[in-house]
Amino acid sequence: MAKLTPAQITKVSQWVAEGSTLSVIQGRLSSELGISMTFLDVRFLVDDLNLTLQEKEEPKKADQPVVDELPPTEAAGVDATEPAAPADTVPAGPANVKVEIDAIAREATMVSGSVTFSDGQLADWYIDMEGRPGVVPRVPGYRPSQPDIADFQTKLDLVLRQSGY
Repeated sequence: MAKLTPAQITKVSQWVAEGSTLSVIQGRLSSELGISMTFLDVRFLVDDLNLTLQEKEEPKKADQPVVDELPPTEAAGVDATEPAAPADTVPAGPANVKVEIDAIAREATMVSGSVTFSDGQLADWYIDMEGRPGVVPRVPGYRPSQPDIADFQTKLDLVLRQSGY
């Protein structure tokens, strides 16, 4: 993990006070301070600085459709070699990133899915049994843009919350 200067620590503290999420802080560390950190390292940084993230409740509108929870799946007897069908999709935003969650998690993962980045490139994402996230591009060597990464992290957080994870 990178060693931050007192001025950089002040910036991170300010971002947390403004209500930024971990993924937003991760993106700002990279774009504004040139510091590359994993999501988990950012989580540890916030904890080490004794900062408390603010939970934002999204207001519910009467005309907003209700998102059904995913039906429970039985792990026994599931063929892990079958491709899982998308069960939940978050609409694309300004960066046109689309995140889907698999109806049945891939083998050795708690939850998995796919992402389509704004340039049309596809990748598979997962959270393993120890809670570690991962993204595997379908085209070897592909790297999405920073705005796409930030949008993906935001939409992944949203789709996981909507699905009860």
